[in-house]
This record gives sequence, C-alpha cells and structure tokens, in this order.
Amino acid sequence: MPSVSHARGVLHEKIDASATKPALVVFAVPGSHYQLHLRPEGAVMCEVGKRLVGTITCQARRVDRTVTGGRFVEPVYGRPRRVQGTVMALDARLNALVVNAGGGVAVDGLPLPIVCKLTDARQKAADYAVGDFVGFDVLDGATFRQS
Repeated sequence: MPSVSHARGVLHEKIDASATKPALVVFAVPGSHYQLHLRPEGAVMCEVGKRLVGTITCQARRVDRTVTGGRFVEPVYGRPRRVQGTVMALDARLNALVVNAGGGVAVDGLPLPIVCKLTDARQKAADYAVGDFVGFDVLDGATFRQS
C-alpha cells in the first residue's frame, strides 16, 4: 500500500483478549473524539498516551459513490461500522482503496486514511479514481498494523 495509508494518532488504550473477544487497541485521533477499536496485527510497541503510526485496514461490504455528506467514521467510539470519505489511492493488485475518512479533522495536517479491501465480487478497485467520494459499511474485524 502507498505511504498515504499511514494513520497518525495516539494509543488511548490496550484491551486484552478474553475468552469471547479478541485483543483490541483503541486508536484516538487528536483534535477529535474518535476512539477506534481495532484488532492489532502484530505487537503494538507503544505506551498508552503516546503517538502511534500505522495502517488501519477494513473490509467493505460494498462501496458506493456518493455526492453528499462529509468524511467520517461511525461510530465515534467503538469498532468502525460505516466509513465515508475521499479516495486517496488505490491498489488494483490488492483490490483495495485508501479512503480519507478524516471528517475534516487532521492530525498534524494529515488525513485519517483507512485501507478498504473490497469484498463484493462485482467491484474492483480499478473501477474507482483518486478523488471519488465513497461510502461503505465495514465488516467486523478492522485491524491496525503499527509502522
């Protein structure tokens, strides 16, 4: 994935796995109320309250072009369920889009990029272009990989 896929935030909390739930990291976006609950891919080597850089990846049920609304992640607290934003980059090989879901909130002047893997067999990343405004529902299991 291109370097534009690196999200910058703060580690708000680490939640240990239980018998019924996986381990989570809570990725907080400075200057906003976002606290995204993400499954870590690999070890997250950072202390709570410190800056964190990595890639947020999710799987989309179906990606639709839209013309209204803003950039956002829903809900503000918890696992991402809905994302809307502008396509920043695409990777046809991985069938994935990088979407700026920053909601107008930036971290040090940078967007909140989320890598969206397309799961609908009728959709291909090559069908989209940088600058397209898209929205999609997120399957359970969004991940974070520290850079």
